[in-house]
Amino acid sequence: MPPLIYSMSVSLDGFIAAPGGDLEWGAPEPEMFGFHVEQTRHLGGYLCGRRVYEAMLVWETAEQTMSDEAQLEFARLWRPIPKVVFSRTLTSVEGNARLATDDLATEVERLRDQAGDGVVAIAGAELAAAAIAEDLIDEYRQFVCPVMLGQGTPYFPPLAEPLGLRLAESRIIGSKVVYLRHERVR
Repeated sequence: MPPLIYSMSVSLDGFIAAPGGDLEWGAPEPEMFGFHVEQTRHLGGYLCGRRVYEAMLVWETAEQTMSDEAQLEFARLWRPIPKVVFSRTLTSVEGNARLATDDLATEVERLRDQAGDGVVAIAGAELAAAAIAEDLIDEYRQFVCPVMLGQGTPYFPPLAEPLGLRLAESRIIGSKVVYLRHERVR
């Protein structure tokens, strides 16, 4: 069964977004963007909340708005990936996405069954927090940026008990980002 991964850029003090949802501090350098392109090649499914879904809509029309070859390659890889969107306000979605109709665990299982050999990713702090609470996440992938935000949206929610992890990979990407991949100890 493909693993469920939670992958986001994170500040040194543990936040994925600054107050007000600002993400500019984590904009990827070209080498990091290339790393994301390579990771996207291995995605078999994607679960996200409304805000992440709306932020990623730019890739649906990339050929009309972008000219950078790396960005266009990402868009070509991104569009066919099956996506499940969790939202209380959206009534429709575009591209290869559908609105969630079941609880999180059921949707994760359904997408894992559909993903083949690819990993399934989850994005968005609120949705990931729900998956963490249900012990659904197998890998945590952090792109640690050398900035301290002081406050904002945390990568990890408050935990009722410790979450056992094992460092599976680490590397420096570009001139400033440290990539950490932790596997869940079960």
